[in-house]
Amino acid sequence: MGAKNMSFCNIFIVLLVLSANNGGLVKSQEDEGVSGSRRALVPAMFIFGDSLIDNGNNNNLPSFAKANYFPYGIDFNGGPTGRFSNGYTMVDTIAELLGLPLVPAYSEASGDQMRYGVNYASAAAGILDITGRNFVSRIPFNQQIKNFENTLDQITDSLGAPDVADALSKCIFFVGMGSNDYLNNYLMPNYNTKNQYNAQQYSDLLVHQYSQQLTRLYNLGARKFVIAGLGLMGCIPSILAQSDNGVCSEEVNQLVLPFNTKTKAMLNNLSTNLPGARFSYIDVHNMFQDLLANARSYGFSVVNRGCCGIGRNRGQVTCLPFQTPCPNRNRYIFWDAFHPTEAVNVLFGRRAFNGNTNFVYPMNIQQLANL
Repeated sequence: MGAKNMSFCNIFIVLLVLSANNGGLVKSQEDEGVSGSRRALVPAMFIFGDSLIDNGNNNNLPSFAKANYFPYGIDFNGGPTGRFSNGYTMVDTIAELLGLPLVPAYSEASGDQMRYGVNYASAAAGILDITGRNFVSRIPFNQQIKNFENTLDQITDSLGAPDVADALSKCIFFVGMGSNDYLNNYLMPNYNTKNQYNAQQYSDLLVHQYSQQLTRLYNLGARKFVIAGLGLMGCIPSILAQSDNGVCSEEVNQLVLPFNTKTKAMLNNLSTNLPGARFSYIDVHNMFQDLLANARSYGFSVVNRGCCGIGRNRGQVTCLPFQTPCPNRNRYIFWDAFHPTEAVNVLFGRRAFNGNTNFVYPMNIQQLANL
């Protein structure tokens, strides 16, 4: 067993101790040296998704979808990491609220870092394997699950299936997929998808596959799922830059609505048919709708262009290496052509953690963690 696999064994030895103590106090040498003991609501969080929550898995891939250069990470302690933001992502905020350290990227983590979970997300990744091929390399959702599965196969041999299953059942599994299946598949001219499926048929295809993928995670031991829906994708700077009047594309917003509706129905079905499975659905669509309608009350003054980028709405070319971004980043909703600023990510992460059923249901992440 290689060094990386031994690291994963270390994670789960700690997880098993934690699960025996029902969450207990999470301690490490780093914790003791900085802030003493940290009380965590869950043993760990495992993260699957795309560039909205990727924190470095694409850094060493032959991919055009990378963010490991300034000014990405300009407001992140230590600078660029591969996060597609000026600072935190939504899952960074959620991890801290759960009492966990920031969850490391699968490609870069080692040793004790991994005992609080792993982030498998990859920019340009989709539910469908063919999604994002215009960026060359990426790690589709199916492969992200395989990365998790291959690890589990080896550590289960060492620790025993019942103990591993008990530990995993207390962890949070965060999944945010689907954006690229529209932006970097259905809406791309070099894909034939739009000619093969109408909006309803395409959402059926995606949600059918998505259901199978979430069931695979369940069969690997996941029980507490947090699923992020799609936002108002017709309002991102990349889409705004394609319109003559610079207003949100109602066509794109309507295109993705069936996916959200069917995902919610699919989660209701899975919660009925998968014993012990619990789901929190983050309604990112409602969060963005509320944010755009009440931007000033949340402290935002720029709602229709990126803080860093080139062209109309700063959305025609995304943030380039060492480009000078806007100075007042906390006033912007969008960091670049596709992604929110840290300020929005923190706002949405907090709302997902302890918000009401207008934005996360049937329970928020805090309630799910405490089950």
